[in-house]
Amino acid sequence: MSSTRPPSKDPRGVRTRARLREALLDACEEQPLEQVSASEVVRRAGVGRATFYLHYDDLHALALDACAAPARDAVEALHTWDTLPPEPGSPPAALLGLLESVYGRAGVYRSLLRPGGGGPLGELLHTELMERSLHERRLRRDGGEADVRIACAVAAAFTALLADWVHDRVPGTPAELAGHIWRLLVALHMTA
Repeated sequence: MSSTRPPSKDPRGVRTRARLREALLDACEEQPLEQVSASEVVRRAGVGRATFYLHYDDLHALALDACAAPARDAVEALHTWDTLPPEPGSPPAALLGLLESVYGRAGVYRSLLRPGGGGPLGELLHTELMERSLHERRLRRDGGEADVRIACAVAAAFTALLADWVHDRVPGTPAELAGHIWRLLVALHMTA
């Protein structure tokens, strides 16, 4: 079960969690998350096992924490536009930057993001994107069932496309994928 306790703001705790996140991501460069053990992570981070469990209930909780920054980056990248409605032919630079970053660490993302959009990063991306998309739609409209369906479609489409791309199921360079994703998401946002 993943922890719901708030992280300590103590500088030592912040540094320790950062070392644990980096150790997990480094391990995921070499092997899938399912093959990574807490023992390996604490060894790489240079902390004791008890310290690990002081901050996280399990590896899944650590993986979610390690995915939080990329998930926030993705949410922001998909919601940076200058005009309303957004221009479908011009994906935001932040989206391209995100995809180039993902491409550079594809091994880690393959471990944290399953084909079709599952895995700890997929779960987090879907939740955060749906919440943000729904919020954006409600700012522009009265809200309602159509908004929930569209927000869900936006979250699912992006998460699945990203996952299948890192697993080599969807072809394209980061720039090509940014264009495809952007046109699809603009079309979804502009419906109903």
